[in-house]
Amino acid sequence: MDFRLTEEQEMVRQMARDFAEKELAPGVAERDEKCEYPREEVKKLAELGFFGMVIPEELGGAGFDTVAYVAALEELARIDASTEIIISVHNSLVSYPLVKFGSDYIKQEFLSKLASGEWLGAFALTEPGSGSDAGAMKTRAVRDGDDWILNGSKNFITSGENCDCYLLMAVTDPQQGTKGTSAFVIPKNTPGIIPGKHEEKMGIRATDTISLTLQDARISDKNLVGKHGDGFKIALTALDSGRLGVAAQAVGIAQACIEESIKYSQERHQFGKPIGSFQAIRNKLADMTMKLNASRWLLYHAAWKKDQGERYTQQAAMAKVFCSETATFCALEAIQIHGGYGYVKEYPVERFLRDAKITEIYEGTNEVQRIVIGRALFDEM
Repeated sequence: MDFRLTEEQEMVRQMARDFAEKELAPGVAERDEKCEYPREEVKKLAELGFFGMVIPEELGGAGFDTVAYVAALEELARIDASTEIIISVHNSLVSYPLVKFGSDYIKQEFLSKLASGEWLGAFALTEPGSGSDAGAMKTRAVRDGDDWILNGSKNFITSGENCDCYLLMAVTDPQQGTKGTSAFVIPKNTPGIIPGKHEEKMGIRATDTISLTLQDARISDKNLVGKHGDGFKIALTALDSGRLGVAAQAVGIAQACIEESIKYSQERHQFGKPIGSFQAIRNKLADMTMKLNASRWLLYHAAWKKDQGERYTQQAAMAKVFCSETATFCALEAIQIHGGYGYVKEYPVERFLRDAKITEIYEGTNEVQRIVIGRALFDEM
């Protein structure tokens, strides 16, 4: 077994690291404080090809493998978790399912724009009354000749205001349960698509997270992704991929927590010596590092299975749970190491904790992921 990144994977990781340190780091605290969308930074990432990371070269993308992709996301999240999730949602939840299920028309009209960075994508699944229970969604799409008329509401949409299109799930046949759900790719400027309020969030504050109302929004049947009734399958495929992006985000946050804690423990003196010389501090850092390394390899293994074309649902769920809980653990320990200074905004570990917590919630709560993991154990018997 070779645990080393390939030359190309390392190149992609280093490119993301350099960009994050040079372009994201200078304004990250201010963007968090002001809830300011990283417009210029996202534009530069698009120009560098980060919008097309998971899209094959023949479709206009960069065609990176999944291991390279998550390694790059980790480096972005190490500096700015908000920007990372914008790139993750665009690639994992929108572009990837369109690559797998999109028609030639969708690939030409939508995927080409998503790959080039001309368009940013958003994912619209969650509703006010259906979060973990996605099968309970109420948004309806009714056939009208060669069109569909959509009515309903969505919420918690990352990049919902700054995007150019949505991959949206709606009920097309209520009698069929989850098999009566379909997926549509919809331009944001479609009449009847009404963006809602911005959510005031604890963390990832430089992303825009909004609700969406659909009032007689008319779209062509050509915007149907996959076949009628494929929506739930497409959503689950997207979420498997999305969990790798969230796990990578969590790994990046955990890495940042350790780096900041080591730096602070070398600078902070108590009882006449650096606190990093005390075994109690080193024990904390040891635990943080063990959890981080275990998290990273769970993530890379899941990404590797995806690259092999193997089923990776269980591995993605395990990576998402373990990495997210590691991020929260490392952030709490980092604050403890910083003492009172960890509780104030002057030091970044306060932000790390706020950013870490959401990784245990979105792309499927960790409680739901444990159900997925447990079910897979019995499916294998």
